[in-house]
Amino acid sequence: MKTLVLNCGSSSIKYQFIDTETKTALAKGAVERIGMTGAVLSHTRYDGDKIKIAGEILDHTMAIEYVLGVMLSKNHGVIDDKEDIEAVGHRVVHGGETFSDSVLITEEVVKVLQDNI
Repeated sequence: MKTLVLNCGSSSIKYQFIDTETKTALAKGAVERIGMTGAVLSHTRYDGDKIKIAGEILDHTMAIEYVLGVMLSKNHGVIDDKEDIEAVGHRVVHGGETFSDSVLITEEVVKVLQDNI
């Protein structure tokens, strides 16, 4: 299964795109300084190809668009279509004392997370 794993902070997103069957990181990178001047996306493909893209990345939605854009690009990408991403994982720190292990996101999980904000 090809999984996009995200770790979103207040002004950054770190990501890895992993083939869980082969345990290979197909791509990894980070978007830093989201919402600030000097925002940059750093992307490394499995074969060592690297690219840095500076831009006006105003929010996390735009940052994800940058990540998907580079993952889809002909020169630096690793997917042909967004549907090639079979799953998405996200690190959540504010699960309170309720969650100590990985969980699937359900309406109940979202409610507990919202209650911990």
